[in-house]
Amino acid sequence: MRLKDKVAIVTGGAHGMGEAEARLFAAEGAKVVVADILEHEAEIVAADIRAGGEEAMAAKINVTSESEWVGLIAKTVATYGKLDILVNNAGISGSSVSDPDGLEGWDRIIAVNQTSVFLGTKLAAEQMAKTGGGSIINMGSSYGIRCEPGFLAYAASKESIRTLTKTGAREWGKHKIRVNTILPSAMSPKAKSYLKESNSYDFELSKVALGYFGTPDDIAPLAIFLASDASIYVTGQTIGADGGSTMM
Repeated sequence: MRLKDKVAIVTGGAHGMGEAEARLFAAEGAKVVVADILEHEAEIVAADIRAGGEEAMAAKINVTSESEWVGLIAKTVATYGKLDILVNNAGISGSSVSDPDGLEGWDRIIAVNQTSVFLGTKLAAEQMAKTGGGSIINMGSSYGIRCEPGFLAYAASKESIRTLTKTGAREWGKHKIRVNTILPSAMSPKAKSYLKESNSYDFELSKVALGYFGTPDDIAPLAIFLASDASIYVTGQTIGADGGSTMM
């Protein structure tokens, strides 16, 4: 088991990529905290993991709140004794707000997608430094590179994660804390539905070298690699998992 005896927090763990990561982390031996603002859905995932004989608990968090981050990490350490892995997976897309390019929409997207990563990275790293290191995995987006129309705030929030990752890797490397970014492409049912509704599905698909949109299960193995000791000398990196849609 690649994550045996590791303790991991996965935000946005109630569904999509977060759920896939939480389940695979547990299958690989990690004790998993399924963290999400959707508490009931997070508990369903955690309960299902426990039913399979693995360790998991659910925790409610508003990732834009510093005090709730402090509480989440404290609860994790109180329950499992340490924190080895954080996946900053929680996020929203531009299609999730009524006016994504207005100030209110901008503020919400930046808070959920960018500020939350800052808070999680900083507070998790402070905890990891006490116990000899760890791995922080930030979820970016291919749209942060490609900059498609209609996603101004979303693209800005996701592109900022790459810089935050590199800076975090520099600042916390001396404590043996690795910080990396994964760049997925559109793969959630909601994202694919949006592409169909906006008549851009075929256009977006044409940019994917592998010829199909991935699924959350395509991302989880890469997250396992970055969380495990197999990537012990990998930090500050941005790794695309987008079927080749952002090749330059």
